[in-house]
Amino acid sequence: MILLDSSILIELFRKQDKAKTSFYKLAQANNDLCISSITHYEIGIGNRKSHVEYWDSLCENLRVLPFDKACSNGAISIYMELLKSNKMIDLADILIGATAVTYSIPIATLNIKHFDRIKGLEIIK
Repeated sequence: MILLDSSILIELFRKQDKAKTSFYKLAQANNDLCISSITHYEIGIGNRKSHVEYWDSLCENLRVLPFDKACSNGAISIYMELLKSNKMIDLADILIGATAVTYSIPIATLNIKHFDRIKGLEIIK
């Protein structure tokens, strides 16, 4: 199983040649791709009415992992660690990273610069 960050889905949406996207390459090698409920939220609020059908169809085919109390506890630890080391990242990235760490699955992202700051997170590059 691989957790997809929003950046992977946005690249898929924007690129004309879908075969050259990270999503396509990951899907060829793995049939168990998922997103965090936080990514689902990010896509939902950034969505234009004209693209609702596209995003709904894509998300229907991806498992959405819930952000639960264990994820919240992980996010608190990550936040405190980043704050202490003065390497803070966006809150949504902390929550998504905590989901991957909690479920013990790697994350695929195009935003390696931020996610690389989270200890214990396996990043697919």
